[in-house]
Amino acid sequence: MAFVDTLSIQVQAGNGGNGRISFRREKFVAKGGPDGGDGGNGGDIIFIASKKISTFLDLSSKRTYKAGHGEDGKPRQKTGKSGKHCIIEVPCGTIIYGSDDNEIINELTDDNQSFTLAKGGRGGKGNTHFSTSRIQTPRKATSGKLGEKLSIHLELKVIADVGLIGYPNAGKSTLLKTITQANPKIANYPFTTLHPNLGIFRRFDKEVVIADIPGIIEGAAEGIGLGNQFLRHISRTNILLFLIEPQLELIEKTYDTLTKLQHELQRYDPKLLEEKRIIVAVNKIDLLDDDQESKIKRIFKDHQIVLISCFLRRGIEKLEQRISETINETNHH
Repeated sequence: MAFVDTLSIQVQAGNGGNGRISFRREKFVAKGGPDGGDGGNGGDIIFIASKKISTFLDLSSKRTYKAGHGEDGKPRQKTGKSGKHCIIEVPCGTIIYGSDDNEIINELTDDNQSFTLAKGGRGGKGNTHFSTSRIQTPRKATSGKLGEKLSIHLELKVIADVGLIGYPNAGKSTLLKTITQANPKIANYPFTTLHPNLGIFRRFDKEVVIADIPGIIEGAAEGIGLGNQFLRHISRTNILLFLIEPQLELIEKTYDTLTKLQHELQRYDPKLLEEKRIIVAVNKIDLLDDDQESKIKRIFKDHQIVLISCFLRRGIEKLEQRISETINETNHH
């Protein structure tokens, strides 16, 4: 299953139908008056956000989306049928950009939020509208207007409840495999340029999605390596889970790892750390003795850390619980 996170498409709203020129044909009426109906309006292009879908995969096979055209007006003052709207379902967290200027047109963040991107053309007027006391049999009607046409670029910015942050050696994929053991849904989701892992675990009837995106490296904010792509995707997660590996030679240096990671995030977006809830987990505690473990707790005393070992499955349930509680707290704010 591919995870498609960016997409360029064209949309074309429907054209309005033409107004009708026609006259009444009735027995005993020598010259019937005008009775041409109006054209129907063209269909709109409407985007609707849905939390049931999480990628643009279903849209990626088609590059052009068209709404229906309005029908031409009918005799007896009947308006033509309006064109059918074209409804495009996208995941919550979709941003719509104009392809020409790359300006944001709209952002769809909530379930069932809808946005009319392109309006259908209005239907033309039938000749009924052009009758006057002097011109009783007008041979005039107007054409329908063209629907709007746009080239757009879609970008998905939400992929997970929790963004998993750590250096490549911190054991992130192992943590994902461990945490999702009860309900394994791990897969490689090829992004445009990245290969993150998404792990999903269920707790209290809620699915929690954790995204491990390939390692952040120093200089990521300048776009070195995978940096910017990585940072773009965590900007929409609610919780940042920092996974830290203990520095066995000098335990005190373990805290530096957290500082460096947070520094990279701040350089990319200073608000990230203020806006997100933060959980710190120190992994591989099976390698520590009691004294080193106590030191770790002491140097991270401001962070309410969770100590875990994927190897021994120690602290994993506590971490899942901490994540679930934090999600509940963010939902209630």
